Amino acid sequence: MIDRHIARIRARHSLSVAEEQAIRATIAPGRAVATHHTFIEAGTRLDHSTLILDGIAARYKDLRDGQRQVTALHVPGDFADLHSFTLKRLDHALMALTPCRIAPVAHTRIAELVERFPRLGRLYWFSTTLDASMHREWVLSMGVRDALARIAHLFCELQVRLKMVGLADASGYALDLSQADLAECRGLTPVHVNRSLRRLREMEVVTFRAGRVEITDAAALRAIAEFDPDYLYLDPDPL
Repeated sequence: MIDRHIARIRARHSLSVAEEQAIRATIAPGRAVATHHTFIEAGTRLDHSTLILDGIAARYKDLRDGQRQVTALHVPGDFADLHSFTLKRLDHALMALTPCRIAPVAHTRIAELVERFPRLGRLYWFSTTLDASMHREWVLSMGVRDALARIAHLFCELQVRLKMVGLADASGYALDLSQADLAECRGLTPVHVNRSLRRLREMEVVTFRAGRVEITDAAALRAIAEFDPDYLYLDPDPL
């Protein structure tokens, strides 16, 4: 499963044989996490960062009344909290939205890795700044896009990110999330999500059912979302 992390890096940057071997030696096989289990609580003191090997994980924050806002999704190959290397605690929680396999990587091991290979330090720094870029796009969706565009944009982004690690193609991808999960991701009610999904299906653009996103008209989906992948930095300058 570490291959997905390597694929995510190689989609944007080259890796030497020595760099790849060092990454593989640093990351352990990991452990399973059940659906909707919070594996890192907000405020917990951390001595490791968590790599998502399989499944979909979410960053989220709660209000006292139980309302939840998902602030980011992480797919296989992503570090969900590499920023904890410097912050040492998170202001948000991390939860498995589907059955996940995660690999905790000790901060001491990360420090050793980037000291031996300074360029890997720059690549992982890039990863954290990329997370910030995706978060800004998330804020734009929440603040400006209508319900239909919010759902469409999420489907577009996930297709790109999952394709990079071999889990999506032009026709679609597996996404074992509920409509309630989508609602928490997009700041909508389940009713609005249901209506948006029905509208996208009636427009013959995309269908979401049985845990799969089936894309019928990719160009129309991107137009509805006003999706521009530039914020994903798919072709960055060499580091």
